[in-house]
Amino acid sequence: MLQAYYDKNKIEAGVDEAGRGCYAGPVFAAAVILPKDFHHPLLNDSKKLSEKHRDELRPIIEKESISFGVYKIDNQEIDIINILQASIKAMHLSIEQLTTPPQLLLIDGNRFKQYKNIPHQCIIKGDGKIASIAAASILAKTYRDEYMLELHKKYPLYSWDKNKGYGTATHRNAIQKIGLCEYHRKSFKILPSESAL
Repeated sequence: MLQAYYDKNKIEAGVDEAGRGCYAGPVFAAAVILPKDFHHPLLNDSKKLSEKHRDELRPIIEKESISFGVYKIDNQEIDIINILQASIKAMHLSIEQLTTPPQLLLIDGNRFKQYKNIPHQCIIKGDGKIASIAAASILAKTYRDEYMLELHKKYPLYSWDKNKGYGTATHRNAIQKIGLCEYHRKSFKILPSESAL
């Protein structure tokens, strides 16, 4: 059972990212402020939900939230600043899009950099504990999946419609056969010559 909130007296934004461990494509982050009384029986960590349920929840979260923001950092920038910094930057820029200023940021995981002067709380596996973080995880994941389906049309051989850029066997085999494309994260050293796949 998810907690409805962390601090009932503060306007809280749940923040999460998607695509951090992928071989290809951007990292997406989302920030969501939910009403304190928001409840949906399906709401959970996006990784525990089916694609159908995530897609069902996304418009509900967007409609019912007080405010939400989604932002992506592309693979070229990930290669320059590294994936941790890119994830945090995407989180900051998703928070920036909130039309209601949050008084507390609830961050999934254990790494974050202070955003402006807003206090934050890092919560390990927060997307399975707090409703607003779960909602952010669903938005980040669904926006990213949608984006990867578009990239799949350009490069169908990598099967991004199925693996969404993660290093599955199909994806790795395609890389071995045809090499990397402009959407791969070169800093991840994913070519067979550079790491044991």
